[in-house]
This record gives sequence, structure tokens and C-alpha cells, in this order.
Amino acid sequence: MSPITSQALSGRLDYQFRDGRLLDEALTHRSAIDRRAGKSNFAYGNERLEFLGDRVLALVVAEMLQEVFPNEDEGALAKRHAALVREEMLAEIAAELELGEALKISDSERASGGAAKPSILADACEALLGAIYRDGGLDPVAVIIRRYWMKHLEAERRPPADAKTMLQEWAQSRGLPLPYYRELGRDGPDHAPLFAIEVSVKDRAPASGEGRTKREAERVAAEKLLAELDP
Repeated sequence: MSPITSQALSGRLDYQFRDGRLLDEALTHRSAIDRRAGKSNFAYGNERLEFLGDRVLALVVAEMLQEVFPNEDEGALAKRHAALVREEMLAEIAAELELGEALKISDSERASGGAAKPSILADACEALLGAIYRDGGLDPVAVIIRRYWMKHLEAERRPPADAKTMLQEWAQSRGLPLPYYRELGRDGPDHAPLFAIEVSVKDRAPASGEGRTKREAERVAAEKLLAELDP
């Protein structure tokens, strides 16, 4: 598949940037920066815009949930919100936009499949939202978020089950101790760490997961372990 151009991506979004440098920054992965040679204006790649886009997405999705589910309590809304802003959802929407083909990443990163890595796609998706917010404000980015997220929001009429709660209930129903979570390590910059967490249940092989927060990594680990357990 040939890389898509910034112009084609703007057309797909139905949004034209006034400052094209913001779109370039959103599509620049840190692996593409040669800091020694000073060949990039973006000292941190798209990480700063990712930080902003994460907050913008959280706000707009929270507002959407308030509108669509006016009778649900905070706990149910929180579960829905977590499912809609997690890495897997962001990566799915990034793939729909073919962001991986538009990304500026190093040759080595692309050769290792970096353009299809969920973490890189999710970060780029958030960075893109941050760039649109910086360029045009909240209204245009809210329109785009609603266009791509509403179908996922409306698809689940019941709040999604929490994997950690399900794993705990599975263990308790069998008279086993509660699941045990331990941090295996963390990687990445201080403002955007990647946590690795392992979860274990007595007499069962452990499972591990990664996430940008400990809670997300624990959820991923719990989901993996649940998939291996008997019903």
C-alpha cells in the first residue's frame, strides 16, 4: 500500500489545517527525529500533541456519554469511557484513517512493523486530535471525534464488563485467593511511560499486559488471563 499524503488525510477528515506544521508534527514519530543532526523542528516528535489530544478526547467522549446515556450513574459511564479511549480503540480508528501509512517513522521502525503497532497508532491518533484542537479549537475536533467514536459508543447498550472485576469474581467463585498484580517494569519517557504488569491466580499460569497507565496494563493482563481460564 502506498503512503497516503497529508492532503489526502485532511480530505478524509474533512478538515483543512490552517497551520500545516501541526499536522506534520502529529504525524512525526520520535524515531524519525535525528536530534544530533537537528533535522527536525519537533524535538519530541508527536508526543506533546499526543498529551493534548488525550485530554481533548477524554472531554468530548465524556460529553457524548452524558448525552447518550442520561440515566446511567458515574460508575457505568466510567466503564464506557475507559473502553472508548483505550489503546485498542484508538488504534482501530487510526487504522480506519490509515494513519500508519501517513506516519513519519524511521526506516528501522517501519521495517519492524512500527506502522502497525497499536501503541504507535494510538499515540498518532491522539496527536492528530491534539493538532486539530490547536489549529481550529474544540468545535472541529469534537465533530471528528463524534463522527468516528459515536458508532462505537452506541454499539454497546450495556456498560462493558471490567476485566479486573471479572477475574476477581472468577477466583472468588472457586474459593481462590484474589488475583495478584505485580509491575514487571516500565519504559518510555516520564510524561508517557509504558507499564508492564503481570497478574497471577493460584495454580494458574500468569499473564502479562502493557499499558500507558498501571490500570490499563492491569486490565490488559486480566483480559489475557481470563481468555486462558475455564469458564
